[in-house]
Amino acid sequence: QLQLVESGGGLVQPGGSLQLSCAASGFTLDYYSRGWFRQAPGKGREGVSWISSSGGNTNYADSVKGRFTISRDNAKNTVYLQMNSLKPEDTAVYYCARSRVHDGRLWQWPGLYGDWGQGTQVTVSS
Repeated sequence: QLQLVESGGGLVQPGGSLQLSCAASGFTLDYYSRGWFRQAPGKGREGVSWISSSGGNTNYADSVKGRFTISRDNAKNTVYLQMNSLKPEDTAVYYCARSRVHDGRLWQWPGLYGDWGQGTQVTVSS
């Protein structure tokens, strides 16, 4: 049975860094693109970043561009989100999702993703 499990969240001060991981289990090969989304209290689910199945193509929300970096290690079935220069507005539950869509033009639409992890809390506060 396929599972996506996020880890690495926690409490960090403004300007600090965290690295999130999204590990996939239940299969040997991963042919899917993956996205990171986040949801803050009272707000909708927001696309943060996306990476193609090969890792050769990426996308970022304007709000995180230059601060966050997405990467993947297919040998480990794991996708990462390195978050630097964190701001209080980055506080949210972060979700990893998997999609069969390999064209990244519509990556911010949650409906494209069939599999979701349970989320990991990121809190940026002094």
